[in-house]
Amino acid sequence: MNVSTGGRRLRSRVTTATLLLAIALIPGPSYATPSEPDPQGDKSIEDIRAELDGLYREAEVATEAYNAADEKAAKQEKRLTSLKKGLARAESRVDDLHDLAGAAARTQYRGGDLAATGIQLLLGDHPDQALDEASQARQALRSLVNVSETQQTARAQLSRQTDTAAKELRELNSSRADKAEAKQKIEVKIAEAEQIESGLEKEQTRKLAQLEKEKAKEARSKWTGTGAGGGGTSTGTGAGGSGTKASGAAGKAVDFAMAQIGKPYVWGAVGPSSYDCSGLTSAAWAAAGHPIPRTSQAQWQGLTRVGLASAQPGDLIIYYSDATHVGMYIGGGQIVHAPRPGRTVTTAPAASMSILGVVRPGV
Repeated sequence: MNVSTGGRRLRSRVTTATLLLAIALIPGPSYATPSEPDPQGDKSIEDIRAELDGLYREAEVATEAYNAADEKAAKQEKRLTSLKKGLARAESRVDDLHDLAGAAARTQYRGGDLAATGIQLLLGDHPDQALDEASQARQALRSLVNVSETQQTARAQLSRQTDTAAKELRELNSSRADKAEAKQKIEVKIAEAEQIESGLEKEQTRKLAQLEKEKAKEARSKWTGTGAGGGGTSTGTGAGGSGTKASGAAGKAVDFAMAQIGKPYVWGAVGPSSYDCSGLTSAAWAAAGHPIPRTSQAQWQGLTRVGLASAQPGDLIIYYSDATHVGMYIGGGQIVHAPRPGRTVTTAPAASMSILGVVRPGV
């Protein structure tokens, strides 16, 4: 090899290496190592819990709104069906009376009854009886016509009621469709909440569970109704956790609700395999032989209200200012309720949520 050529090659290699090193040292944009995103970032456990509670509260509000719209539409459908049946009967009755009145009139004016009456007047031995029979026939015809006219009036009124009911049902179905659309949007929020929970690390999950226990303990200390400061509860225990068995329908309702513990919350469900909050309370009281309104808002509006200090097992505690959650009081400052999606029917401190008031079914 030529020495001159070898020197040039060596110098070339050194130059190339130096250039590469210089390029490497030139400052440029930096890129983070790709990693899985942390959906919660630096949020505290309290913030996570508040976010979850907010999402599930929105879901429950939408649930009760849809349930109410669905119940109203279902009742209207039954009413409209009944009105249509009544209208059909009225129309048949009017047609029958109309035919009967027409036949009677044709018979008389064609010389039937009236012709026979004339012959009796001229040739008969008892003209007074013939006149009396003719008068009765005319009176019967007039009565038949009057009844027919009355039935026609009733039919017209029933027809108007049916038309009005049909219009109301169309409006209620429209409202139900709106609420169903809102329900679908809320299902997305439920999925978000479930995604947040499933994405929590083990330590975060442990801390969240611990926080919920602390909140429950705090709620027990806040209870000012019957059983304040009392001990534990059991199925059918009386006020104050004294162990007094709830009697009658209230006892049956409590027993039914407690027997559902462990079954999943499903919004819009009324059993027997799953429930939402008002689905549980309405099913429990129906099982006790005292049907109550379906939704928590209707239960708050339609049932007898009692003071918090007078709460007894079987009473319903309504929560939040919009009456969108309900639980059944079981004594000792505890309720049984269907809490929210992702959870099952369980017991909880009665003061664990913002109390609106107490209502008592069966009175």
